[in-house]
This record gives sequence, structure tokens and C-alpha cells, in this order.
Amino acid sequence: MSLIVQKYGGTSVGSTERIRRVAERIARTRGEGHDVIAVVSAMSGETDRLLELGRELSKRPTEREMDVLVASGEQVSAALLAIALNDRGVQTRSMLGHQAEIRTDAVHTKARIRTISKERLQAVLDSGSVVVVAGFQGVDDEGNITTLGRGGSDTSAVAIAAAIGADMCEIYTDVEGVYTTDPNICSTARKMRQISFEEMLELSSLGAKVLQIRAVELAMKHRMPIHVRSSFSDAEGTIVTAEENVLESVVVAGVTADKKAVKVTVRDLPDYPGVVAQVFEPLAEANISVDMIIQNVSDQGETDLTFTVSQEDAARAQELARELSKTLGGKDVILDDHVAKVSIVGLGMRNHAGIAARMFRLLADEGVNIEAISTSEIKTSVLVHSKYTELAVRVLHDGFGIGDTPGA
Repeated sequence: MSLIVQKYGGTSVGSTERIRRVAERIARTRGEGHDVIAVVSAMSGETDRLLELGRELSKRPTEREMDVLVASGEQVSAALLAIALNDRGVQTRSMLGHQAEIRTDAVHTKARIRTISKERLQAVLDSGSVVVVAGFQGVDDEGNITTLGRGGSDTSAVAIAAAIGADMCEIYTDVEGVYTTDPNICSTARKMRQISFEEMLELSSLGAKVLQIRAVELAMKHRMPIHVRSSFSDAEGTIVTAEENVLESVVVAGVTADKKAVKVTVRDLPDYPGVVAQVFEPLAEANISVDMIIQNVSDQGETDLTFTVSQEDAARAQELARELSKTLGGKDVILDDHVAKVSIVGLGMRNHAGIAARMFRLLADEGVNIEAISTSEIKTSVLVHSKYTELAVRVLHDGFGIGDTPGA
């Protein structure tokens, strides 16, 4: 008998009828002789509805109370799924984050999991029950409810699977797996049978919405295989696994785009050692992640500094940068949200020269101007005007020949 952790996203539990179908799938898995822990998200749209309620009452609601508010969405899903399973004769117990002893740090809305009580979960399994855990939530050392950030149920599922030693973590969503690019942008996008943790980590960090980046980080750390598949069909999905287990090695595995990047430019900073550190240290202290960074060549002792942040962090980043710029004697701080980050990712890029040059040529031939570039061992990203996003994705996807052949 194996132990499988199954995570069901918001669309999978978006109605009572869909919850019944999830219950049927879990019952079938249980009938095949497997122990099951199910992790559920809030019903589709529920988290946004709860957030809006909080914002109607306050322009700046406290993060602690917002965590209490939005965590209720997963509580509803967990209870409803347990009710559906018990009605089918499958002994089931639902558990909230604190009941499963999912301990986190005290950073509200973006908490990180520290420990999970294997004993609590195992005791319920040993009693012959399916466990349904409310995802996305935990509790800090003071007993406060915390949430893990958008997509946090993925992280909950992988963390639980790693803590209890599951054989597989299945992530059920509204797509049938991980594709070479967004099928809504490129009709030749191909579902991959396998992808490495490293490639999935890059794709998740660069805008692919299939898996939350922290979930992939945890899976890679604990070498926990993930099966990404659709809750609306029985088709095999995509296995995310260690590099040595990936059967087919390609130069470029996928193309992704992120329209949620914002370009921040700090004008006319004095150019001397330590200035860049003084700009980025307050951003780090505010837990703002910075991506692409460009420093222009110094002109008469002054320089422009450009970097990208997420949309949700843009206003705060601009505020902090303005304070620093004023202190340092710089000029204004300009935001540009009409940009997109387009990236190619692939393990094979490690050993193949000229991939970046080919990427730049493909874009140039279509008249797509590159505003910034960043690279790592297995990815190259460019910043382009947002109006060119879909064109850039299609050009690179077709140019590197990673999709299905039309009509095949």
C-alpha cells in the first residue's frame, strides 16, 4: 500500500458537483489500496471575494485579520469534501492547519512552513480514514492563523507529502499537465511527459502558473516527485522529478511570459561605491524581491539604476526608492508597468553555445526590442514592451521547435 497526497485547486472544488467528482476520485484511489491525504484550496473565486470584503471595510486592513479572513475559504472546502466522502461511505476527517500542526513563521500573508506534525496525520491514517487538510494555512508559535501566499495550497501539499514520506504528490488543476508554453497563446504548445525540478523551478519563477515556486523548491529539496494532472480527466499529466530521472533532454524545454513585472528606474543617482547597496537593502528588509537589474554607464558622476519587481510590490518599492533617492541626492523614481518578461528555459542550455544569441535574433527579426536581459545556467529572460508579449512567446516557441507539429 502506498501513500498519496492529492491537492485539489479552486476550480476542482468550485461547486458541490465538482466536489462530488473529487470525492469519487479519492474514493477510487482509496479503493485501489492507497492511503490518501487530500489538500484543498478555497472554492474558485472565494479568496478574491473575501479579500474584497476586507478591503471594503478598510483601506489598510491588518494582515493578521486578513489571514483569519481568507483562511476560512479553505476551511469550507475541507469540510464539504469530507462531508461528500463520508456520504460515500469513505471514512474521512477534515483538519485545519493548526489541527495538522502546520507550524509557520509569523510573517502574515506570506508565511513559510517550519514544521509539520507527522504524528497527527499518521494517527488519522492509521485509523483507516482519509485525511482532508485545508491548504494555504498554518499557525505561528503564538497560535495566530497564518497563510502561505497565493498558490500556497501547492506548498501545503508538497510539505505534507515530504513530512509524512508519501510516495507521490499529485497536484490536480484545470490543465492536463505542464506545457511547453501557454496553450492559450500558442496552439502548438505540447504537454511534457516529464520535466526536471530545476526547469520547473525556473518556469514557476518566470510566470508559469501551474505550480507555486515554493512548492517546487520544497519538492526539489526533499526529492518528492509531483504529478501535475487535470481533475476533469483521467489522462496522465506531467511528472516533475529529479534531473537524472528525466528521459528526454532538450535544449529548450519551455517558453514563459510574465506580465506582472514592473520596471522601476531611479534617475541620476550619485555614482560611488555603496550606492547600489543603499538602494537595495531597504527593499530586502521590506521583503521585496528584485529581479532584473541594470545600471547605466556613469555620466559625469551620475547613473540611472533600473530594476524589476512584481506588481504587488511596485508601489512600496517606488516609495522606498524615492526616500533613498532624496537622501542620496538623486532625482525622480519612474514606474513602467507596460513591460513583460519573456523567458526560455532548458537543462540543455548548459552545454549548448549560442542559445541566447539565437533568442535575440528571433526577436529582432520580428521587430521586438529588448529592454533588459538576465540569465542563469538554464534560462535566459528578456524584458520587452507588453504589447509584444504574445508575439515574442510564439516566435521563440516556434523558433526553437519545441511544440507539436501542426496537423500531426
